[in-house]
Amino acid sequence: MQLDDALDERKIRILKAIVANYLETGEPVGSRTISKYTDLNLSSATIRNEMADLEELGYIVQPHTSAGRIPSDKGYRFYVDKMLEEKEEAEIEKGSLLERVDRLETLLKQVAKVLATNTQYATMVSAPKYQNKQVKFIQLSQVSEFQLVAVIVVDGNVVKNQLIRVNRALSNEEVLKFNILLNTFLQGASLQDINLEMMQTMKKQAGEYADILEAIFSGIIEAIHQAEELEIYTSGATNILKYQELGDVQRTSALLETLGDKEELSQLMDESLKTHDKEHGIQVYIGDESPVKNMKDCSIVTATYELAEGAKGTIGIIGPKRMDYKKVVSTLKNLTDELDVIFNKKEDKRGED
Repeated sequence: MQLDDALDERKIRILKAIVANYLETGEPVGSRTISKYTDLNLSSATIRNEMADLEELGYIVQPHTSAGRIPSDKGYRFYVDKMLEEKEEAEIEKGSLLERVDRLETLLKQVAKVLATNTQYATMVSAPKYQNKQVKFIQLSQVSEFQLVAVIVVDGNVVKNQLIRVNRALSNEEVLKFNILLNTFLQGASLQDINLEMMQTMKKQAGEYADILEAIFSGIIEAIHQAEELEIYTSGATNILKYQELGDVQRTSALLETLGDKEELSQLMDESLKTHDKEHGIQVYIGDESPVKNMKDCSIVTATYELAEGAKGTIGIIGPKRMDYKKVVSTLKNLTDELDVIFNKKEDKRGED
């Protein structure tokens, strides 16, 4: 992290004290509070001068005349970067946060709920994202005279069912031939591999059943598209109502709406996967840094997790700018370590110190 040359050690200690005190109380911080908080043995007048310099440099702001100061986005950014650089961690119990479950979907929903309960912020967890998901298996079955169901299994054992209407009844033998044809061409293929040339070749092999194959093919492509859409689980959205700075009705309404908008959340999750550069991809977005417009008044902390076969997902925590960053970062690290164990990526060494 590049520090501002104008920040000497005294200014840094005062700035960190202002941020820490505001995170704890939510109230503007005055010079008298800092003189007690930092143990610098400086007069209130000297601290006021230093605070005036920090305000001029853009690290703190004065919300009201004669009030104390609060951190600006730049001040929060300094505090968070310094915290991550120094590897400061909140004293949280290093134990198991999750119960073992069989289904990945159930586990990820549990992650979102546990994080929301532990942090009292809003949380979101994306399902693992595979690059160019490939078809593993297709099974066609007849459910009525003119209706088939296609069960499509893609990478990560994601299963999609698609009802397909056909214009004539098919025998069991004809359905079997379709199954063989579909798996011959589509098994191991991704959406990028499935093109018009492949479709034409399959239709030639289907002969008189080319029209039925086209209907089946369209249904399967739609199901694969659905499988590639990012699944996101959220929890604790109403926790944001507890924080006065997010309590404006219009602002809160827009934020709650965003937390239910999968397209906007997908944008955030994708951005986090692209920019992660630390272990588990811990990434902190403060205010205007957020890629989501309606979260510009919030801070967002994200981390990545990875399955043994390489697919990655994102865990995100959304709260006020004065969130407890130390606790949030430590909780995310603890939880992603636990997910690594569950996904058999590393040995469980917790508790062996």
